[in-house]
Amino acid sequence: MGRFAAIALLAAGIAQAHEIGTSRVAVALSSGEYKVELVTDAAALLEKLAAVSGVPPAGVSIESLDEVFRRRVHLAFDGVETRPSIAYSVDGPTAQIRLTGQIPSGAQQFTWNYGWTFASYSLSVNGATEWLEGTQTSKPIPLWSASPAGRSTVWRYLFLGFTHIVPKGLDHMLFVLGIYLLCGKTRTVLSQVSAFTVAHSITLGLSMYGVLSVPPRIVEPAIAISIAYVAIENIFLKQLRAWRIGLVFVFGLLHGMGFAGALKEVGLPRADFLTALLTFNVGVETGQLAVILAAFLTVGWWFGNRRWYRSRVVIPASAMIACTAVYWTIERLI
Repeated sequence: MGRFAAIALLAAGIAQAHEIGTSRVAVALSSGEYKVELVTDAAALLEKLAAVSGVPPAGVSIESLDEVFRRRVHLAFDGVETRPSIAYSVDGPTAQIRLTGQIPSGAQQFTWNYGWTFASYSLSVNGATEWLEGTQTSKPIPLWSASPAGRSTVWRYLFLGFTHIVPKGLDHMLFVLGIYLLCGKTRTVLSQVSAFTVAHSITLGLSMYGVLSVPPRIVEPAIAISIAYVAIENIFLKQLRAWRIGLVFVFGLLHGMGFAGALKEVGLPRADFLTALLTFNVGVETGQLAVILAAFLTVGWWFGNRRWYRSRVVIPASAMIACTAVYWTIERLI
Protein backbone atom coordinates (compact mmCIF):
# COMPACT_ATOMS: atom_id res chain seq x y z
CA MET A 1 0.00 0.00 0.00
CA GLY A 2 3.05 2.25 0.42
CA ARG A 3 4.20 4.68 3.01
CA PHE A 4 1.91 7.45 1.78
CA ALA A 5 -1.19 5.33 2.34
CA ALA A 6 0.03 4.46 5.84
CA ILE A 7 0.41 8.15 6.63
CA ALA A 8 -3.11 8.86 5.39
CA LEU A 9 -4.49 6.04 7.56
CA LEU A 10 -2.71 7.37 10.62
CA ALA A 11 -3.99 10.88 9.99
CA ALA A 12 -7.55 9.63 9.60
CA GLY A 13 -7.47 8.43 13.17
CA ILE A 14 -7.13 11.92 14.59
CA ALA A 15 -10.45 12.85 16.17
CA GLN A 16 -10.61 16.56 15.49
CA ALA A 17 -9.84 18.49 12.31
CA HIS A 18 -9.66 21.82 14.11
CA GLU A 19 -8.41 22.62 17.62
CA ILE A 20 -8.31 26.38 18.09
CA GLY A 21 -8.77 27.98 21.52
CA THR A 22 -12.02 29.88 22.06
CA SER A 23 -10.70 32.46 24.54
CA ARG A 24 -9.53 35.92 23.54
CA VAL A 25 -8.62 39.01 25.52
CA ALA A 26 -8.71 42.67 24.45
CA VAL A 27 -7.11 45.35 26.62
CA ALA A 28 -7.54 49.12 26.25
CA LEU A 29 -5.14 51.39 28.15
CA SER A 30 -5.93 55.09 27.98
CA SER A 31 -6.56 58.23 30.06
CA GLY A 32 -5.38 56.63 33.27
CA GLU A 33 -7.85 53.74 33.00
CA TYR A 34 -7.67 50.14 31.85
CA LYS A 35 -10.49 48.12 30.32
CA VAL A 36 -10.17 44.40 29.69
CA GLU A 37 -12.72 42.34 27.77
CA LEU A 38 -12.37 38.57 28.07
CA VAL A 39 -14.45 36.37 25.77
CA THR A 40 -14.47 32.64 26.45
CA ASP A 41 -16.56 29.47 26.48
CA ALA A 42 -19.07 29.87 29.32
CA ALA A 43 -19.69 26.18 30.03
CA ALA A 44 -15.99 25.27 30.07
CA LEU A 45 -15.15 28.15 32.41
CA LEU A 46 -18.01 27.33 34.78
CA GLU A 47 -16.93 23.68 34.98
CA LYS A 48 -13.38 24.71 35.91
CA LEU A 49 -14.55 27.20 38.52
CA ALA A 50 -16.96 24.69 40.03
CA ALA A 51 -14.31 21.96 40.13
CA VAL A 52 -11.88 24.22 41.99
CA SER A 53 -14.53 25.40 44.45
CA GLY A 54 -15.93 21.88 44.94
CA VAL A 55 -19.54 22.64 44.01
CA PRO A 56 -21.72 21.17 41.22
CA PRO A 57 -21.82 23.37 38.07
CA ALA A 58 -25.60 23.04 37.82
CA GLY A 59 -26.16 24.97 41.03
CA VAL A 60 -23.92 28.00 40.50
CA SER A 61 -23.12 30.80 38.07
CA ILE A 62 -19.82 32.28 37.00
CA GLU A 63 -20.66 35.52 38.79
CA SER A 64 -21.30 33.72 42.09
CA LEU A 65 -17.76 32.29 41.90
CA ASP A 66 -16.13 35.69 41.50
CA GLU A 67 -13.47 35.17 44.16
CA VAL A 68 -12.51 31.80 42.65
CA PHE A 69 -12.25 33.38 39.21
CA ARG A 70 -9.93 36.10 40.53
CA ARG A 71 -7.40 33.56 41.81
CA ARG A 72 -6.05 32.88 38.32
CA VAL A 73 -6.45 36.30 36.73
CA HIS A 74 -3.56 38.68 37.31
CA LEU A 75 -3.21 42.26 36.09
CA ALA A 76 -0.05 43.99 37.21
CA PHE A 77 1.50 47.42 36.76
CA ASP A 78 5.25 47.54 37.34
CA GLY A 79 4.98 44.09 38.91
CA VAL A 80 2.33 45.10 41.45
CA GLU A 81 -1.04 43.38 41.06
CA THR A 82 -4.23 45.41 40.96
CA ARG A 83 -7.76 44.30 41.86
CA PRO A 84 -10.17 45.21 39.05
CA SER A 85 -13.92 45.66 39.08
CA ILE A 86 -15.45 42.74 37.21
CA ALA A 87 -18.76 42.50 35.32
CA TYR A 88 -19.96 39.12 34.02
CA SER A 89 -22.29 38.53 31.08
CA VAL A 90 -23.31 35.17 29.62
CA ASP A 91 -24.96 35.09 26.19
CA GLY A 92 -25.69 31.52 25.10
CA PRO A 93 -22.43 29.56 24.93
CA THR A 94 -20.25 32.66 25.32
CA ALA A 95 -19.16 34.47 28.46
CA GLN A 96 -18.05 38.11 28.26
CA ILE A 97 -16.13 39.29 31.29
CA ARG A 98 -15.15 42.95 31.65
CA LEU A 99 -12.40 44.03 34.04
CA THR A 100 -11.93 47.75 34.67
CA GLY A 101 -9.90 49.97 36.95
CA GLN A 102 -7.47 52.85 37.33
CA ILE A 103 -3.88 52.71 36.14
CA PRO A 104 -1.61 53.54 39.10
CA SER A 105 -0.03 56.96 38.88
CA GLY A 106 3.46 56.82 37.41
CA ALA A 107 3.14 53.20 36.22
CA GLN A 108 5.42 52.30 33.31
CA GLN A 109 4.56 48.70 32.37
CA PHE A 110 1.57 46.37 32.23
CA THR A 111 1.48 42.54 32.38
CA TRP A 112 -1.38 40.05 32.10
CA ASN A 113 -1.87 36.44 33.15
CA TYR A 114 -4.98 34.29 32.68
CA GLY A 115 -4.95 30.83 34.25
CA TRP A 116 -8.37 29.44 33.31
CA THR A 117 -7.33 28.07 29.93
CA PHE A 118 -4.58 25.71 28.79
CA ALA A 119 -4.95 26.53 25.08
CA SER A 120 -3.30 29.31 23.09
CA TYR A 121 -5.23 32.56 23.09
CA SER A 122 -4.78 36.08 21.75
CA LEU A 123 -4.06 39.09 23.94
CA SER A 124 -4.78 42.32 22.11
CA VAL A 125 -3.45 45.46 23.79
CA ASN A 126 -4.60 48.72 22.20
CA GLY A 127 -5.18 46.82 18.93
CA ALA A 128 -1.82 44.98 18.76
CA THR A 129 -1.88 41.22 19.36
CA GLU A 130 0.35 38.91 21.39
CA TRP A 131 -0.16 35.13 21.55
CA LEU A 132 0.03 33.43 24.93
CA GLU A 133 0.16 29.74 25.80
CA GLY A 134 -2.29 28.85 28.55
CA THR A 135 -1.07 30.23 31.89
CA GLN A 136 1.86 32.11 30.34
CA THR A 137 2.35 35.69 31.56
CA SER A 138 2.53 38.37 28.88
CA LYS A 139 5.76 40.19 28.32
CA PRO A 140 5.90 43.63 30.02
CA ILE A 141 4.10 46.14 27.81
CA PRO A 142 5.27 49.77 28.11
CA LEU A 143 2.30 52.02 28.82
CA TRP A 144 3.76 54.78 26.68
CA SER A 145 3.73 52.40 23.72
CA ALA A 146 1.23 49.61 24.44
CA SER A 147 1.67 48.21 20.98
CA PRO A 148 4.07 45.41 19.94
CA ALA A 149 6.00 46.12 16.76
CA GLY A 150 4.36 45.40 13.43
CA ARG A 151 7.02 42.76 12.82
CA SER A 152 5.66 40.85 15.81
CA THR A 153 2.18 40.84 14.26
CA VAL A 154 3.60 39.47 11.00
CA TRP A 155 5.31 36.54 12.69
CA ARG A 156 2.39 35.72 14.97
CA TYR A 157 -0.20 35.57 12.19
CA LEU A 158 2.20 33.83 9.83
CA PHE A 159 2.62 31.16 12.49
CA LEU A 160 -1.14 31.00 13.11
CA GLY A 161 -1.84 30.52 9.38
CA PHE A 162 0.78 27.79 9.05
CA THR A 163 -0.37 25.87 12.13
CA HIS A 164 -3.98 26.14 11.00
CA ILE A 165 -2.88 23.78 8.20
CA VAL A 166 -0.06 21.85 9.89
CA PRO A 167 -0.86 20.24 12.26
CA LYS A 168 -4.34 21.53 13.22
CA GLY A 169 -6.09 21.53 9.84
CA LEU A 170 -6.35 17.85 9.02
CA ASP A 171 -9.30 18.44 6.68
CA HIS A 172 -7.38 21.06 4.68
CA MET A 173 -4.31 18.82 4.65
CA LEU A 174 -6.30 15.95 3.16
CA PHE A 175 -7.78 18.24 0.52
CA VAL A 176 -4.30 19.38 -0.54
CA LEU A 177 -3.12 15.76 -0.58
CA GLY A 178 -6.10 14.94 -2.79
CA ILE A 179 -4.97 17.65 -5.20
CA TYR A 180 -1.45 16.23 -5.24
CA LEU A 181 -2.52 12.63 -5.72
CA LEU A 182 -4.22 13.18 -9.08
CA CYS A 183 -0.85 13.67 -10.71
CA GLY A 184 2.46 14.56 -9.14
CA LYS A 185 3.66 16.60 -12.12
CA THR A 186 4.57 20.17 -11.21
CA ARG A 187 2.27 21.78 -13.78
CA THR A 188 -0.73 19.71 -12.68
CA VAL A 189 -0.21 20.43 -9.00
CA LEU A 190 0.47 24.15 -9.47
CA SER A 191 -2.60 24.62 -11.68
CA GLN A 192 -4.85 23.26 -8.97
CA VAL A 193 -3.06 24.91 -6.05
CA SER A 194 -3.16 28.28 -7.81
CA ALA A 195 -6.92 28.01 -8.36
CA PHE A 196 -7.40 26.94 -4.75
CA THR A 197 -5.22 29.81 -3.44
CA VAL A 198 -6.97 32.52 -5.43
CA ALA A 199 -10.39 31.23 -4.40
CA HIS A 200 -9.81 30.90 -0.67
CA SER A 201 -8.03 34.28 -0.59
CA ILE A 202 -11.17 35.89 -2.01
CA THR A 203 -13.62 34.47 0.51
CA LEU A 204 -11.18 34.84 3.42
CA GLY A 205 -10.85 38.57 2.70
CA LEU A 206 -14.57 39.12 2.08
CA SER A 207 -15.48 37.25 5.26
CA MET A 208 -13.03 39.11 7.47
CA TYR A 209 -14.22 42.47 6.12
CA GLY A 210 -17.82 41.50 6.86
CA VAL A 211 -18.97 41.41 3.23
CA LEU A 212 -19.64 37.66 3.27
CA SER A 213 -21.06 35.58 6.10
CA VAL A 214 -22.03 31.89 5.87
CA PRO A 215 -22.82 29.85 9.02
CA PRO A 216 -20.28 27.14 10.02
CA ARG A 217 -23.07 24.54 9.99
CA ILE A 218 -23.13 24.99 6.20
CA VAL A 219 -19.43 25.62 5.54
CA GLU A 220 -17.94 22.73 7.54
CA PRO A 221 -20.02 19.90 5.98
CA ALA A 222 -19.44 21.44 2.54
CA ILE A 223 -15.67 21.38 3.12
CA ALA A 224 -15.86 17.70 4.05
CA ILE A 225 -17.89 16.99 0.87
CA SER A 226 -15.25 18.79 -1.23
CA ILE A 227 -12.54 16.54 0.21
CA ALA A 228 -14.56 13.42 -0.50
CA TYR A 229 -15.30 14.51 -4.07
CA VAL A 230 -11.66 15.25 -4.96
CA ALA A 231 -10.51 11.95 -3.45
CA ILE A 232 -13.19 9.90 -5.23
CA GLU A 233 -12.44 11.65 -8.51
CA ASN A 234 -8.77 10.66 -8.16
CA ILE A 235 -9.83 7.02 -8.30
CA PHE A 236 -11.51 7.42 -11.69
CA LEU A 237 -9.54 10.31 -13.22
CA LYS A 238 -5.98 9.86 -14.44
CA GLN A 239 -5.23 13.27 -15.94
CA LEU A 240 -6.02 16.88 -15.14
CA ARG A 241 -9.12 18.24 -16.89
CA ALA A 242 -10.14 21.88 -17.21
CA TRP A 243 -13.31 21.36 -15.23
CA ARG A 244 -11.27 19.90 -12.36
CA ILE A 245 -9.54 23.27 -11.97
CA GLY A 246 -12.93 24.96 -11.92
CA LEU A 247 -14.17 22.64 -9.19
CA VAL A 248 -11.02 23.17 -7.13
CA PHE A 249 -11.66 26.91 -7.40
CA VAL A 250 -15.23 26.49 -6.13
CA PHE A 251 -14.02 24.27 -3.30
CA GLY A 252 -11.37 26.90 -2.48
CA LEU A 253 -14.16 29.42 -1.89
CA LEU A 254 -15.57 27.06 0.76
CA HIS A 255 -12.22 26.52 2.44
CA GLY A 256 -11.63 30.28 2.54
CA MET A 257 -14.80 30.68 4.61
CA GLY A 258 -13.51 27.92 6.89
CA PHE A 259 -10.21 29.80 7.36
CA ALA A 260 -12.19 32.96 8.13
CA GLY A 261 -14.25 31.15 10.76
CA ALA A 262 -11.09 30.10 12.57
CA LEU A 263 -9.51 33.55 12.26
CA LYS A 264 -12.63 35.28 13.60
CA GLU A 265 -12.40 33.18 16.75
CA VAL A 266 -9.04 34.70 17.63
CA GLY A 267 -9.61 38.12 16.06
CA LEU A 268 -7.41 40.53 14.13
CA PRO A 269 -5.63 43.56 15.63
CA ARG A 270 -7.35 46.76 14.53
CA ALA A 271 -4.10 48.65 14.11
CA ASP A 272 -2.58 45.97 11.85
CA PHE A 273 -5.73 44.42 10.38
CA LEU A 274 -4.56 44.14 6.76
CA THR A 275 -1.04 43.06 7.72
CA ALA A 276 -2.38 40.32 9.98
CA LEU A 277 -4.88 39.15 7.33
CA LEU A 278 -2.24 38.96 4.58
CA THR A 279 0.35 37.21 6.73
CA PHE A 280 -2.23 34.70 7.97
CA ASN A 281 -2.98 33.89 4.32
CA VAL A 282 0.73 33.56 3.54
CA GLY A 283 1.03 31.20 6.50
CA VAL A 284 -1.82 29.09 5.10
CA GLU A 285 -0.07 28.91 1.72
CA THR A 286 3.20 27.93 3.37
CA GLY A 287 1.42 25.16 5.23
CA GLN A 288 -0.15 23.86 2.02
CA LEU A 289 3.21 23.85 0.24
CA ALA A 290 4.73 22.01 3.21
CA VAL A 291 2.09 19.28 2.85
CA ILE A 292 2.79 18.94 -0.88
CA LEU A 293 6.55 18.89 -0.31
CA ALA A 294 6.20 16.22 2.38
CA ALA A 295 4.08 14.06 0.05
CA PHE A 296 6.59 14.47 -2.77
CA LEU A 297 9.59 13.62 -0.60
CA THR A 298 7.79 10.68 1.00
CA VAL A 299 6.52 8.88 -2.09
CA GLY A 300 6.56 11.05 -5.21
CA TRP A 301 10.33 11.33 -5.50
CA TRP A 302 10.87 7.60 -4.94
CA PHE A 303 7.90 5.92 -6.56
CA GLY A 304 6.12 8.50 -8.75
CA ASN A 305 7.39 6.96 -11.99
CA ARG A 306 6.70 3.35 -11.08
CA ARG A 307 3.96 1.59 -13.04
CA TRP A 308 2.32 0.39 -9.85
CA TYR A 309 2.29 3.87 -8.24
CA ARG A 310 -1.34 4.58 -9.13
CA SER A 311 -2.72 1.18 -8.11
CA ARG A 312 -0.74 0.86 -4.88
CA VAL A 313 -0.52 4.46 -3.70
CA VAL A 314 -2.94 6.86 -5.42
CA ILE A 315 -6.08 4.72 -5.34
CA PRO A 316 -5.71 3.29 -1.77
CA ALA A 317 -4.73 6.67 -0.30
CA SER A 318 -7.56 8.44 -2.13
CA ALA A 319 -10.02 5.83 -0.90
CA MET A 320 -8.98 6.34 2.70
CA ILE A 321 -9.21 10.12 2.34
CA ALA A 322 -12.68 9.75 0.85
CA CYS A 323 -13.84 7.49 3.70
CA THR A 324 -12.54 9.96 6.28
CA ALA A 325 -14.27 12.87 4.52
CA VAL A 326 -17.58 11.01 4.29
CA TYR A 327 -17.38 10.32 8.02
CA TRP A 328 -16.71 14.02 8.69
CA THR A 329 -19.64 15.00 6.48
CA ILE A 330 -22.04 12.81 8.45
CA GLU A 331 -20.56 13.95 11.78
CA ARG A 332 -20.90 17.64 10.88
CA LEU A 333 -24.45 17.26 9.63
CA ILE A 334 -25.69 15.53 12.76
